[in-house]
Amino acid sequence: MPSIKSRQNTGLHIPDPICRPGDEPDFSGLIIPEAGSVPRPNFDAEEQTLRSLPYGLIRTLDDKGEAKGDWQPNASLESLIIALKTMLLNRAFDAAMFAAQRQGKTSFFMKTSGEEALGAVPSLALRKDDMCFPTYRMVGWLLARGYPIIDLINQIYNNAEDPLKGRQLPILYSAREYGFYSLSGNVGSRIGHGVGWAMAKAYRGLDSLAMAVIGEGTTAEGDYHEALTFASVYKAPVILCVTNNQWAISTFSGIAGAEETTFAAQALGYGIPGLRVDGNDTLAVWSVLEWAAKRARAGLGATLIEFFTYRAEGHSTSDDPTKYRPKDEPTIWPLGDPVNRLKQYLTNQSAWDEKRHQEAISQAKLKVKKAAKAAEDIGILGTSKSDIEEMFKHVFEEPDWRIKEQVKEVGI
Repeated sequence: MPSIKSRQNTGLHIPDPICRPGDEPDFSGLIIPEAGSVPRPNFDAEEQTLRSLPYGLIRTLDDKGEAKGDWQPNASLESLIIALKTMLLNRAFDAAMFAAQRQGKTSFFMKTSGEEALGAVPSLALRKDDMCFPTYRMVGWLLARGYPIIDLINQIYNNAEDPLKGRQLPILYSAREYGFYSLSGNVGSRIGHGVGWAMAKAYRGLDSLAMAVIGEGTTAEGDYHEALTFASVYKAPVILCVTNNQWAISTFSGIAGAEETTFAAQALGYGIPGLRVDGNDTLAVWSVLEWAAKRARAGLGATLIEFFTYRAEGHSTSDDPTKYRPKDEPTIWPLGDPVNRLKQYLTNQSAWDEKRHQEAISQAKLKVKKAAKAAEDIGILGTSKSDIEEMFKHVFEEPDWRIKEQVKEVGI
């Protein structure tokens, strides 16, 4: 047997993005099929007949804003206008809260830029009794369902009217009555919760379904694969979604396996359908969600969807993306901007125009401004005094001796 020193070094592959700061952005390696080129199978097709789908890219809107092919959603123009207005409201909200963080009014914030369709569209495409187990950039789900903006901002400011009473970080919203399960910094945990919730509904004979969403970086965690196993074995009525926005905090998607195959293709090892969709194409996103929901409600189990998109700005207010990718890379993402693409489609349908668009932007900004002012009047980070008793509530069903002693120590 050769000694360790004499053995040939096979080398260790360390995935690295094609472009780094200072380089010219390069997306030439991406294979972007023509809109409408991926056929839409029947929702009840056998999984064995669907195994080419994870390697394509489902697109409905072409570069001219025309809808092509089989993946056409059952969505009215009025519903699509609501989706567009929600995305515009999302952008106004993000801009205001990003500025508030920079002004010291809150400690932390995360923008949705480039991924607005992935919050608004599922909220409108799925039923009110379905439950979303979200990732960070899905505030559009709540905005589409009319969740009060002031409640979002009160939580971000952690003031006396914070609906979660200081028990969650800013942007980790929770609104069960709006079909929005509590967010968590432990992002991988939520996909398992989604599968479990869906299994419980099926066990009770109900046809509600769960949508569980994680980023592509989190697919490297064990929680994700455990959830896929349970979803497959028990045919859980759940839509499992991977938001592949190319970057997880500061590591690119190759660290999670994007160099080897698509994230949608991970479905093959679990015997469930995998769909890969243009995440900046509102019509395509809506259509694949309808397909997966119909399949789940028919008792045919889970579908894994990869939303292929791009995080246009930093991971959070604590992140500077210019440290790890070219500064102008977001501007040349080949699949464009979800707002502009839907705007173009609706304009082509004579359902929208530039005047209405600018009015919608102005209305969104005004709505957010009023809510932000009302929240600031209650208090911003560090200025609002909450009821000290709150910290002792909802920890245990019945306070144990430690809680009782702590209450005595603070004199309440």
